[in-house]
Amino acid sequence: MTDNERDETGIPEMPPEVAEQVAEQDADRARRMSEDLRVLEALLFAMSEPVSERAIAERLGAGADVPALLEELRAVYKGRGVELLQANGRWTFRTAPDVSDRLRLEKLVPRKLSRAAIETLAIIAYHQPVTRAEIEEIRGVIVSSGTVDILLEEGWIKPRGRKQVPGRPVMWGTSNAFLDHFGLESIQDLPGIDELKAAGLLDSKRGVSAYATRGSETLLFDTEESDEALEPLMEGGEGGDDETEKAPE
Repeated sequence: MTDNERDETGIPEMPPEVAEQVAEQDADRARRMSEDLRVLEALLFAMSEPVSERAIAERLGAGADVPALLEELRAVYKGRGVELLQANGRWTFRTAPDVSDRLRLEKLVPRKLSRAAIETLAIIAYHQPVTRAEIEEIRGVIVSSGTVDILLEEGWIKPRGRKQVPGRPVMWGTSNAFLDHFGLESIQDLPGIDELKAAGLLDSKRGVSAYATRGSETLLFDTEESDEALEPLMEGGEGGDDETEKAPE
């Protein structure tokens, strides 16, 4: 071999036909790896569960360098919103931990109260503290536990103690959240009978007294004096079922 057949490093040069064949093989490997990388990416996005390397190899076929492909794909997604993660020998795409908190979106969905819930809330507001049995007496129908639960979930009512009668039923009153929601400074700011009648909010068929009075009593408001006459609730909730609350008074 002559000096002209060696490159600058002293390594013999390949014959042109061999160099062309090697270049074609390298190009084929690059095309195969690029195609396998696309299939791997599509596979991981399509699967709802993490995928094992064995399952990936079965999809890509013989000759696929699965570990190298996974590492290359992981490098491509490094630092992006979605990253390729591995756990227990299985691979999957997951939201990058540093951006996951920004994806949480809280949306307030207004919920329309049923007529039963509105009537129950009005009775509690104007007659508090009031028991469930007393609410039923005023409305003339049974008050379901679901109606009370809805008002509790909204945070508009709260237990105000237990009435000193057999069964000691829970008494209900409105909360500060109720005042905030309806723009009231205190419970005394609730509209009176004349205002309700003028606004058309009183049902003439039911009568004004249904919402304005209870027996011969006038409107009962949530005051400190009324709380002092109540027995505090025991820990653990109401401590009674529907029947207990309906005990004779």
